[in-house]
Amino acid sequence: MADPTIASLTLTHARVTPASVWSFVTLTLDDGTAGVGEASLMRGPSTLDAPFRAARSALVGAGLRTALAWPRDDPGLPIATAAVASAVEQAAQDAAARRDRESVANRLGAARDCVVPLYANINRRTRDRSPAGFATSARDALAAGYTAVKIAPFDDVTPDNAAGADGRRLTAIGLARVAATFDVLAPGQELFVDCHWRFPPALAADVGDALAERGVTWFECPIAEGMEAIPDLKRIRARANARGMRLAGLEELPAPSAFRPFIDAGAYDIVMPDVKYAGGVGGILAIAAAARAHGIACAPHNPTGPVCHAASLAACAIATLPLLEHQFDETPLFFMLAGGSLPRPASGASVLPSGTGFGIGLDTGVLPPDAVAVVN
Repeated sequence: MADPTIASLTLTHARVTPASVWSFVTLTLDDGTAGVGEASLMRGPSTLDAPFRAARSALVGAGLRTALAWPRDDPGLPIATAAVASAVEQAAQDAAARRDRESVANRLGAARDCVVPLYANINRRTRDRSPAGFATSARDALAAGYTAVKIAPFDDVTPDNAAGADGRRLTAIGLARVAATFDVLAPGQELFVDCHWRFPPALAADVGDALAERGVTWFECPIAEGMEAIPDLKRIRARANARGMRLAGLEELPAPSAFRPFIDAGAYDIVMPDVKYAGGVGGILAIAAAARAHGIACAPHNPTGPVCHAASLAACAIATLPLLEHQFDETPLFFMLAGGSLPRPASGASVLPSGTGFGIGLDTGVLPPDAVAVVN
Protein backbone atom coordinates (compact mmCIF):
# COMPACT_ATOMS: atom_id res chain seq x y z
CA MET A 1 0.00 0.00 0.00
CA ALA A 2 1.29 3.47 -0.88
CA ASP A 3 2.57 5.58 2.01
CA PRO A 4 0.08 8.47 2.44
CA THR A 5 1.43 11.99 2.62
CA ILE A 6 1.15 14.25 5.65
CA ALA A 7 -0.80 17.34 4.60
CA SER A 8 -0.71 19.29 7.86
CA LEU A 9 0.27 19.29 11.53
CA THR A 10 -1.41 21.43 14.17
CA LEU A 11 -0.53 22.05 17.83
CA THR A 12 -3.38 23.16 20.10
CA HIS A 13 -3.02 24.28 23.72
CA ALA A 14 -6.22 23.97 25.77
CA ARG A 15 -6.43 25.56 29.23
CA VAL A 16 -8.76 23.26 31.15
CA THR A 17 -8.26 24.57 34.70
CA PRO A 18 -6.32 27.53 36.13
CA ALA A 19 -3.45 25.09 36.80
CA SER A 20 -3.62 22.79 33.76
CA VAL A 21 -2.99 23.20 30.03
CA TRP A 22 -3.32 20.13 27.82
CA SER A 23 -1.56 20.22 24.44
CA PHE A 24 -2.54 18.17 21.38
CA VAL A 25 -0.95 17.50 17.99
CA THR A 26 -3.28 16.77 15.08
CA LEU A 27 -1.83 15.10 11.97
CA THR A 28 -3.90 15.19 8.78
CA LEU A 29 -3.13 13.09 5.72
CA ASP A 30 -3.68 14.05 2.10
CA ASP A 31 -6.79 11.86 1.97
CA GLY A 32 -8.34 13.79 4.88
CA THR A 33 -7.72 11.14 7.56
CA ALA A 34 -6.69 12.79 10.82
CA GLY A 35 -5.05 11.43 13.96
CA VAL A 36 -4.38 13.09 17.29
CA GLY A 37 -1.66 12.77 19.93
CA GLU A 38 -1.01 14.48 23.24
CA ALA A 39 2.13 16.39 24.22
CA SER A 40 1.00 18.05 27.46
CA LEU A 41 3.90 19.49 29.45
CA MET A 42 2.37 21.13 32.50
CA ARG A 43 5.30 23.22 33.65
CA GLY A 44 5.89 24.83 30.26
CA PRO A 45 3.31 24.42 27.48
CA SER A 46 4.91 27.18 25.40
CA THR A 47 8.22 25.28 25.32
CA LEU A 48 6.51 22.86 22.94
CA ASP A 49 6.04 25.50 20.26
CA ALA A 50 9.56 25.64 18.80
CA PRO A 51 10.08 21.86 18.55
CA PHE A 52 6.59 21.58 17.07
CA ARG A 53 7.42 24.09 14.34
CA ALA A 54 10.61 22.16 13.58
CA ALA A 55 8.67 18.90 13.36
CA ARG A 56 6.02 20.46 11.15
CA SER A 57 8.66 21.84 8.78
CA ALA A 58 10.25 18.40 8.48
CA LEU A 59 7.09 16.30 8.27
CA VAL A 60 4.55 18.14 6.13
CA GLY A 61 4.89 16.57 2.69
CA ALA A 62 6.60 13.48 4.07
CA GLY A 63 5.03 10.04 4.35
CA LEU A 64 3.08 8.65 7.29
CA ARG A 65 5.81 6.07 7.96
CA THR A 66 8.20 8.94 8.68
CA ALA A 67 5.89 10.23 11.39
CA LEU A 68 5.52 6.77 12.92
CA ALA A 69 9.32 6.65 13.27
CA TRP A 70 9.75 10.30 14.26
CA PRO A 71 10.71 9.83 17.96
CA ARG A 72 14.48 9.47 18.29
CA ASP A 73 15.80 6.95 20.78
CA ASP A 74 18.05 9.59 22.33
CA PRO A 75 18.40 9.57 26.14
CA GLY A 76 19.54 13.20 26.11
CA LEU A 77 16.56 14.56 24.18
CA PRO A 78 15.05 17.70 25.79
CA ILE A 79 11.65 16.85 27.24
CA ALA A 80 9.76 19.38 25.08
CA THR A 81 11.28 17.89 21.92
CA ALA A 82 10.49 14.40 23.17
CA ALA A 83 6.90 15.44 23.95
CA VAL A 84 6.31 16.75 20.43
CA ALA A 85 7.90 13.67 18.84
CA SER A 86 5.84 11.36 21.05
CA ALA A 87 2.64 13.22 20.17
CA VAL A 88 3.49 12.98 16.47
CA GLU A 89 3.94 9.20 16.85
CA GLN A 90 0.61 8.88 18.67
CA ALA A 91 -1.15 10.95 16.01
CA ALA A 92 0.44 8.83 13.27
CA GLN A 93 -0.66 5.60 15.01
CA ASP A 94 -4.18 7.00 15.29
CA ALA A 95 -4.30 8.05 11.63
CA ALA A 96 -2.80 4.77 10.38
CA ALA A 97 -5.35 2.70 12.29
CA ARG A 98 -8.22 4.91 11.11
CA ARG A 99 -7.12 4.38 7.49
CA ASP A 100 -7.15 0.63 8.14
CA ARG A 101 -10.60 0.88 9.80
CA GLU A 102 -9.13 -0.70 12.93
CA SER A 103 -8.30 0.34 16.47
CA VAL A 104 -4.68 1.08 17.33
CA ALA A 105 -4.76 -1.64 19.99
CA ASN A 106 -6.09 -4.37 17.71
CA ARG A 107 -3.92 -3.25 14.79
CA LEU A 108 -0.84 -3.72 16.98
CA GLY A 109 -1.85 -7.08 18.38
CA ALA A 110 -4.02 -6.55 21.47
CA ALA A 111 -6.74 -9.02 22.26
CA ARG A 112 -10.22 -7.69 21.73
CA ASP A 113 -12.40 -6.73 24.71
CA CYS A 114 -9.41 -5.79 26.87
CA VAL A 115 -9.98 -4.31 30.32
CA VAL A 116 -7.16 -2.21 31.81
CA PRO A 117 -6.86 -1.93 35.63
CA LEU A 118 -6.49 1.65 36.88
CA TYR A 119 -5.48 3.49 40.01
CA ALA A 120 -6.74 6.98 40.84
CA ASN A 121 -4.36 9.93 40.99
CA ILE A 122 -6.31 12.34 43.21
CA ASN A 123 -3.68 15.02 43.58
CA ARG A 124 -4.85 17.69 41.11
CA ARG A 125 -8.50 17.43 42.09
CA THR A 126 -7.53 17.96 45.77
CA ARG A 127 -7.65 21.74 45.94
CA ASP A 128 -8.20 21.69 49.71
CA ARG A 129 -4.68 20.68 50.71
CA SER A 130 -5.52 19.99 54.33
CA PRO A 131 -5.34 16.38 55.56
CA ALA A 132 -9.15 16.39 55.58
CA GLY A 133 -9.18 17.55 51.95
CA PHE A 134 -6.99 14.63 50.90
CA ALA A 135 -9.18 12.22 52.86
CA THR A 136 -12.30 13.56 51.13
CA SER A 137 -10.77 13.09 47.68
CA ALA A 138 -9.73 9.55 48.57
CA ARG A 139 -13.25 8.71 49.75
CA ASP A 140 -14.65 9.98 46.46
CA ALA A 141 -12.22 7.87 44.41
CA LEU A 142 -12.91 4.77 46.48
CA ALA A 143 -16.65 5.35 46.14
CA ALA A 144 -16.12 5.46 42.36
CA GLY A 145 -14.71 1.92 42.49
CA TYR A 146 -10.94 2.39 42.63
CA THR A 147 -8.98 0.21 45.02
CA ALA A 148 -5.77 2.26 44.95
CA VAL A 149 -5.23 6.01 45.16
CA LYS A 150 -2.13 8.16 44.69
CA ILE A 151 -1.30 11.50 46.26
CA ALA A 152 1.63 13.94 46.07
CA PRO A 153 1.55 15.33 49.62
CA PHE A 154 4.91 17.09 50.02
CA ASP A 155 4.02 20.56 48.70
CA ASP A 156 6.96 23.01 48.70
CA VAL A 157 9.55 20.53 49.96
CA THR A 158 12.71 20.72 47.84
CA PRO A 159 16.06 18.91 47.93
CA ASP A 160 17.58 22.19 49.14
CA ASN A 161 15.21 22.82 52.06
CA ALA A 162 14.30 19.25 53.05
CA ALA A 163 16.98 18.88 55.72
CA GLY A 164 16.29 22.23 57.39
CA ALA A 165 13.63 23.30 59.85
CA ASP A 166 11.23 24.51 57.15
CA GLY A 167 11.64 21.32 55.13
CA ARG A 168 11.04 19.17 58.20
CA ARG A 169 7.88 21.14 58.95
CA LEU A 170 6.61 20.75 55.37
CA THR A 171 7.47 17.04 55.40
CA ALA A 172 5.49 16.61 58.62
CA ILE A 173 2.50 18.29 56.97
CA GLY A 174 2.84 15.89 54.05
CA LEU A 175 2.97 12.90 56.37
CA ALA A 176 -0.22 14.14 58.09
CA ARG A 177 -1.90 14.17 54.68
CA VAL A 178 -0.69 10.62 54.08
CA ALA A 179 -2.02 9.43 57.45
CA ALA A 180 -5.42 11.04 56.89
CA THR A 181 -5.69 9.49 53.43
CA PHE A 182 -4.71 6.04 54.63
CA ASP A 183 -7.32 6.22 57.40
CA VAL A 184 -10.17 6.14 54.87
CA LEU A 185 -8.91 2.99 53.11
CA ALA A 186 -10.50 -0.39 53.75
CA PRO A 187 -8.52 -3.65 53.93
CA GLY A 188 -7.18 -4.57 50.51
CA GLN A 189 -7.07 -0.96 49.29
CA GLU A 190 -3.72 0.71 48.62
CA LEU A 191 -2.15 4.14 49.03
CA PHE A 192 0.56 5.31 46.62
CA VAL A 193 2.72 8.39 47.31
CA ASP A 194 4.51 10.45 44.64
CA CYS A 195 7.40 12.53 46.02
CA HIS A 196 8.19 14.39 42.75
CA TRP A 197 11.98 14.19 43.37
CA ARG A 198 11.71 16.43 46.44
CA PHE A 199 14.24 14.74 48.74
CA PRO A 200 18.03 14.45 48.78
CA PRO A 201 19.33 10.87 48.78
CA ALA A 202 20.45 11.12 52.41
CA LEU A 203 16.85 11.68 53.56
CA ALA A 204 14.85 9.67 51.03
CA ALA A 205 15.10 6.28 52.73
CA ASP A 206 14.02 7.83 56.04
CA VAL A 207 11.00 9.36 54.31
CA GLY A 208 10.28 5.93 52.87
CA ASP A 209 10.37 4.45 56.39
CA ALA A 210 7.86 7.06 57.56
CA LEU A 211 5.57 6.32 54.62
CA ALA A 212 5.74 2.58 55.25
CA GLU A 213 4.76 3.17 58.88
CA ARG A 214 1.66 4.96 57.56
CA GLY A 215 0.64 2.07 55.29
CA VAL A 216 2.00 3.24 51.92
CA THR A 217 2.75 0.43 49.44
CA TRP A 218 4.08 2.45 46.45
CA PHE A 219 6.94 4.96 46.90
CA GLU A 220 7.45 7.09 43.79
CA CYS A 221 10.22 9.41 42.58
CA PRO A 222 11.86 10.21 45.93
CA ILE A 223 15.09 11.62 44.42
CA ALA A 224 16.37 13.14 41.19
CA GLU A 225 16.81 10.47 38.54
CA GLY A 226 20.14 11.00 36.81
CA MET A 227 22.17 7.89 36.13
CA GLU A 228 24.52 8.88 38.94
CA ALA A 229 21.58 8.25 41.30
CA ILE A 230 21.35 4.51 40.46
CA PRO A 231 23.36 3.32 43.51
CA ASP A 232 21.20 5.45 45.82
CA LEU A 233 18.03 4.21 44.15
CA LYS A 234 19.07 0.58 44.60
CA ARG A 235 19.69 1.25 48.30
CA ILE A 236 16.35 3.05 48.67
CA ARG A 237 14.58 0.25 46.81
CA ALA A 238 16.06 -2.45 49.06
CA ARG A 239 15.04 -0.56 52.20
CA ALA A 240 11.55 0.11 50.83
CA ASN A 241 11.11 -3.54 49.83
CA ALA A 242 12.11 -4.66 53.33
CA ARG A 243 9.21 -2.57 54.63
CA GLY A 244 6.65 -3.85 52.14
CA MET A 245 6.83 -1.00 49.61
CA ARG A 246 7.62 -0.94 45.90
CA LEU A 247 9.80 1.79 44.43
CA ALA A 248 8.47 3.42 41.25
CA GLY A 249 9.77 6.15 38.96
CA LEU A 250 11.12 7.37 35.61
CA GLU A 251 7.98 9.21 34.47
CA GLU A 252 9.78 11.89 32.45
CA LEU A 253 12.53 10.00 30.63
CA PRO A 254 12.48 10.82 26.91
CA ALA A 255 13.31 7.54 25.13
CA PRO A 256 13.52 3.77 25.62
CA SER A 257 17.33 3.89 25.80
CA ALA A 258 17.11 6.28 28.76
CA PHE A 259 15.35 3.56 30.77
CA ARG A 260 17.82 0.79 30.06
CA PRO A 261 20.54 1.63 32.63
CA PHE A 262 17.92 1.79 35.39
CA ILE A 263 16.27 -1.43 34.26
CA ASP A 264 19.58 -3.26 33.87
CA ALA A 265 20.67 -2.15 37.35
CA GLY A 266 17.38 -3.07 39.04
CA ALA A 267 16.94 0.47 40.38
CA TYR A 268 13.12 0.22 40.55
CA ASP A 269 10.37 -2.28 41.12
CA ILE A 270 8.14 -0.35 38.67
CA VAL A 271 9.05 1.87 35.72
CA MET A 272 6.55 4.50 34.62
CA PRO A 273 7.07 5.58 31.01
CA ASP A 274 4.74 8.28 29.76
CA VAL A 275 3.31 7.93 26.25
CA LYS A 276 3.75 11.73 25.93
CA TYR A 277 7.52 11.68 26.44
CA ALA A 278 8.95 8.18 25.96
CA GLY A 279 8.35 7.77 22.23
CA GLY A 280 4.60 7.37 21.96
CA VAL A 281 2.91 3.98 21.84
CA GLY A 282 5.95 2.32 20.27
CA GLY A 283 8.18 3.68 23.01
CA ILE A 284 5.93 2.28 25.74
CA LEU A 285 5.98 -1.15 24.09
CA ALA A 286 9.79 -1.18 23.86
CA ILE A 287 10.21 -0.12 27.49
CA ALA A 288 7.63 -2.63 28.72
CA ALA A 289 9.44 -5.45 26.89
CA ALA A 290 12.80 -4.47 28.39
CA ALA A 291 11.33 -4.24 31.88
CA ARG A 292 9.56 -7.59 31.58
CA ALA A 293 12.82 -9.28 30.56
CA HIS A 294 14.31 -8.15 33.88
CA GLY A 295 11.31 -9.01 36.05
CA ILE A 296 10.39 -5.34 36.52
CA ALA A 297 6.83 -4.08 36.25
CA CYS A 298 5.75 -1.34 33.83
CA ALA A 299 2.83 0.90 34.85
CA PRO A 300 2.59 3.97 32.59
CA HIS A 301 2.43 7.51 33.90
CA ASN A 302 -0.86 9.07 32.78
CA PRO A 303 -1.93 12.16 34.74
CA THR A 304 -3.10 14.53 32.00
CA GLY A 305 -5.67 14.66 29.23
CA PRO A 306 -7.99 12.32 27.33
CA VAL A 307 -5.76 11.62 24.33
CA CYS A 308 -2.89 10.52 26.57
CA HIS A 309 -5.39 8.33 28.41
CA ALA A 310 -6.71 6.71 25.23
CA ALA A 311 -3.19 6.14 23.87
CA SER A 312 -2.07 4.72 27.23
CA LEU A 313 -5.05 2.36 27.34
CA ALA A 314 -4.07 1.09 23.89
CA ALA A 315 -0.43 0.59 24.93
CA CYS A 316 -1.46 -1.24 28.11
CA ALA A 317 -3.75 -3.52 26.11
CA ILE A 318 -1.09 -4.31 23.51
CA ALA A 319 1.61 -5.05 26.11
CA THR A 320 -0.81 -6.58 28.67
CA LEU A 321 0.43 -4.19 31.37
CA PRO A 322 -0.94 -4.66 34.88
CA LEU A 323 -1.84 -1.11 35.93
CA LEU A 324 -2.38 2.38 34.55
CA GLU A 325 -2.58 5.73 36.29
CA HIS A 326 -5.76 7.74 35.83
CA GLN A 327 -6.17 11.41 36.70
CA PHE A 328 -9.37 11.20 38.73
CA ASP A 329 -11.95 13.96 38.44
CA GLU A 330 -9.69 16.93 37.84
CA THR A 331 -12.23 18.46 35.46
CA PRO A 332 -15.30 17.29 33.50
CA LEU A 333 -13.48 18.52 30.40
CA PHE A 334 -11.51 15.26 30.47
CA PHE A 335 -14.54 13.51 29.01
CA MET A 336 -16.08 16.50 27.22
CA LEU A 337 -12.99 17.16 25.09
CA ALA A 338 -13.12 13.55 23.92
CA GLY A 339 -16.56 14.14 22.48
CA GLY A 340 -18.24 11.72 24.88
CA SER A 341 -16.43 8.75 23.33
CA LEU A 342 -14.03 7.96 26.18
CA PRO A 343 -15.31 5.15 28.42
CA ARG A 344 -15.80 6.08 32.05
CA PRO A 345 -13.88 3.82 34.42
CA ALA A 346 -15.91 1.31 36.38
CA SER A 347 -14.80 -0.80 39.34
CA GLY A 348 -11.28 0.58 39.04
CA ALA A 349 -10.77 -0.41 35.41
CA SER A 350 -11.50 0.76 31.88
CA VAL A 351 -12.44 -0.87 28.64
CA LEU A 352 -10.90 0.60 25.51
CA PRO A 353 -12.84 3.13 23.46
CA SER A 354 -14.75 1.59 20.60
CA GLY A 355 -14.17 2.71 17.05
CA THR A 356 -11.11 3.18 14.89
CA GLY A 357 -7.76 4.66 15.88
CA PHE A 358 -7.68 5.50 19.56
CA GLY A 359 -11.49 5.60 19.38
CA ILE A 360 -11.92 9.21 20.48
CA GLY A 361 -12.26 12.62 18.88
CA LEU A 362 -11.01 15.99 20.08
CA ASP A 363 -13.67 18.65 20.54
CA THR A 364 -12.05 21.92 21.64
CA GLY A 365 -15.37 23.64 20.88
CA VAL A 366 -16.46 22.81 24.44
CA LEU A 367 -13.94 25.40 25.66
CA PRO A 368 -14.31 29.18 25.53
CA PRO A 369 -12.30 30.68 22.65
CA ASP A 370 -9.83 32.39 24.97
CA ALA A 371 -8.90 28.99 26.49
CA VAL A 372 -7.66 27.60 23.14
CA ALA A 373 -4.43 28.60 21.40
CA VAL A 374 -3.42 27.14 18.03
CA VAL A 375 0.29 27.39 17.21
CA ASN A 376 0.99 28.82 13.78
